[in-house]
Amino acid sequence: MLKNIPTVYDPQSVEGKWYEFWEKNRLFHVEPSPDKKPFCIVIPPPNVTGQLHMGHAADNTFQDILIRWRRMQGYSALWLPGTDHAGIATQAKVEETLQKEENLSRYDLGREKFIERVWRWKEKYGGRITNQLRRLGSSCDWERERFTLDGGCSRAVREVFVRLYEKGLIYRGLRMTNWCVNCRTALSDIEVEHAEQEGFLWQVRYPLADGEDSFVTVATTRPETIPGDTAVAVHPEDERYRRFIGRELRVPACGRVVPVIADEYVDPAFGTGAVKVTPAHDPNDFAMGERHGLAQIVAIDKEGVMTEAAGEFAGMDRYACRGAIIRKINEDGLLAGVEKHTHAVGHCQRCGTVTEPLVSLQWFVKMAPLAVEPLAAVRDGRTRFIPERFAKIYENWLENIRDWCISRQIWWGHRIPAWYCEKCGKTTVSTQEVTACPACGGRTRQDEDVLDTWFSSALWPFSTLGWPDRTGDLAYFYPTSVLVTAYDIIFFWVARMMVMGLEFQNAPPFRHVFIHGLIRDSQGRKMSKSLGNGIDPLEVIEKYGADSLRFTLVTGNTPGNDMRFYWEKAEASRNFANKIWNAARFVLMNLEDYAPEAERPEAETAPARLADRWLLSRFNRTAKDVTALLENYETGEAARLVYEFIWNEFCDWYIELSKPALYNKEAKYERRRAQAALFTVWEGALKLLHPFMPFITEEIWQALPRNEAGVSVMTARWPEADAALIDEGAENDMRLIMDSIRAVRNMRAEMNVPPGKKISVILQAADGRRRKVLKEQTGYIKTLVAAEEVEISPGGAPKPDNAAAAVISGVEIYLPLRGLIDLDKETERLGKEKDLLEKEMDRLGAKLANRDFLAKAPAAVVAKEEEKRREYGDRLAAVKERLEYLAGLA
Repeated sequence: MLKNIPTVYDPQSVEGKWYEFWEKNRLFHVEPSPDKKPFCIVIPPPNVTGQLHMGHAADNTFQDILIRWRRMQGYSALWLPGTDHAGIATQAKVEETLQKEENLSRYDLGREKFIERVWRWKEKYGGRITNQLRRLGSSCDWERERFTLDGGCSRAVREVFVRLYEKGLIYRGLRMTNWCVNCRTALSDIEVEHAEQEGFLWQVRYPLADGEDSFVTVATTRPETIPGDTAVAVHPEDERYRRFIGRELRVPACGRVVPVIADEYVDPAFGTGAVKVTPAHDPNDFAMGERHGLAQIVAIDKEGVMTEAAGEFAGMDRYACRGAIIRKINEDGLLAGVEKHTHAVGHCQRCGTVTEPLVSLQWFVKMAPLAVEPLAAVRDGRTRFIPERFAKIYENWLENIRDWCISRQIWWGHRIPAWYCEKCGKTTVSTQEVTACPACGGRTRQDEDVLDTWFSSALWPFSTLGWPDRTGDLAYFYPTSVLVTAYDIIFFWVARMMVMGLEFQNAPPFRHVFIHGLIRDSQGRKMSKSLGNGIDPLEVIEKYGADSLRFTLVTGNTPGNDMRFYWEKAEASRNFANKIWNAARFVLMNLEDYAPEAERPEAETAPARLADRWLLSRFNRTAKDVTALLENYETGEAARLVYEFIWNEFCDWYIELSKPALYNKEAKYERRRAQAALFTVWEGALKLLHPFMPFITEEIWQALPRNEAGVSVMTARWPEADAALIDEGAENDMRLIMDSIRAVRNMRAEMNVPPGKKISVILQAADGRRRKVLKEQTGYIKTLVAAEEVEISPGGAPKPDNAAAAVISGVEIYLPLRGLIDLDKETERLGKEKDLLEKEMDRLGAKLANRDFLAKAPAAVVAKEEEKRREYGDRLAAVKERLEYLAGLA
């Protein structure tokens, strides 16, 4: 046993060894079992381009805690891993590499060769993040690893597309879409991030076309779209413009004649109350244009360049055109004014480029009919959000859902399974390749676009379990048990999985949605490349170990709330690992002659010590509370309870309390009882800790003498609280003893009693029950406060002279000072300390009253001096209090 435990814990030598052991023994793998309950989590698939970041580390730590816990409870616990092909992100990465290393574009290679290159890139780098997840300790069933572009997932994608198309829920049409001129693809609404941006509101005069010396003034934030104007709109009830309705205006800078239309969409209070209508470049104008039958003039192309429709501005970048048009309008005397204006501007969620609303031919999913059941499933409790407040966000989005643009103008991804006949023009949508038109036999060509990455991700909970086949895995593990994810992808992923799961499985894809917050830096900022504040989780693992990182990320965390990462907290978690290690060495050292099965019956005949009964009670209560917290996804609070039990109750108290019994080899039965309690509780504590810190617990568990079959702690039985061992009386009695010990220790420290000096202690209690407990447990008090004598007396007994005093829960405690300290010397020492502190207070007071210092010194320096003055003031008050107290003893 002991020979297997080095004196110092080295996570680097432990973690890789045990992960290899777990994989080699297939401990993560699970098959459907009729004798067990299923528990299943599908991993939110990280991008194949990705590297482990703090968000991944937290998300996967939460999942692993739940999986390891349920596995130990005896469930068939499946954590299904995989990665996402991440269409736009992966293609951009490979294109960047091609350009940098070979000075080639994807067009130089052509579609087929480029796709080959992406697959090669995926094979080379795609395993990076899954290997990093292994470093974290993630106990995924790697034998089931999936990829959103693998054969099974691709088959599921085509099946879903075809079925939705046949039901009329997928269609192709000209619609206003969000377009990224950098990624050169359409984006769905939720792939656009809106941010407040300072700009200008220009007021432009549109003169009447019939020559009348009058005009309508329009306010616009985007003058570069003026060449695409096909009307000017006013509110039908706006008296200012009633006479203009139906007349024609001339568009500034391009001369086109357009009508004035009346539409209730116009807000008379905004700007001038008249708006230009550009149906090809604004979603609201697009809808207005459809209502009034207006033409769609595309003035900006898919690269953000002005088209021929822009006349003299053709070929200019959209923003260069903005300035040129304003200059032209000003020269023509048609610029009525300009003012600063802050408004929300859409940016591509992938690259940050300002998006361009463009009319284009795209594929869409009709979402409104599909949103009905997902809304009902959350409202009737089939799926529950934790915390519940996130259900409101989910519901609000589904209630206001718009059709989902699912086509992307890139090459890497699921190519849309639609073929167009070159002869008759018929569109054929099929799960199989279509080489000839079924109508006329003509040659076909497949749609060039691919599906939005989130389309395949939406099928993840059932496509990974074998659908569209009715597999045993699908029947057993679906619906999955819980989805663990951050709140920032409720729209992108959670809602869409609910839509697809209910449409194709008639059941929600998960029973619970456990939402956690984001990991921020120590100042509360989101970690980002631009701020340079990102922290690499692998750096933390290298420095402190994976267990320390995991414990750092889970402690102090509450469902749904963001948390801050502090290096100091990671160091504290490392210190906890060291505490566990040292405790393990103590335990193993004292169990060298202990065999659980052989010794327990004999030990059970020995009298039960209070410390042993207290420890067993506290352990069983902790096991009960930790289990209840995990049931409610309160992983942070569960981790805190385990920490408090191991650090405070087991290490700081029980180890010290057990030493007299463990070290007294002549009191055989008492020693065996202490060994039994030590072994039982330590083994159980390791099990409670295992989901949070799997590596160190495995290393220690393997060194224990065991009475439980199994090759690993991860397959050992989760501790079930034994109600018979929860002893309220023992806990209360032990609390009295511990409070007494704390009070005496505090008095020793306050009186500056040398650590090795033996003391006498007097405890007076009016209550007979308390006196009885104190008398029976005098040995604990003697041992833990270094007392030569402990006197227990009734509450009415005379109070000792020249003694420090404290009161705790009905007990008066006295520490006679005669012979412990020299009152004169202590008074002299404290007097000198008081003089020094007063001098420092005077010096700091003068410094902080100096106007020159306050004016010239940096704020941080002034704050530091003020903090010093407060600290010295507190110390001075404490010294004066001690002097006053000692004066009363003389």
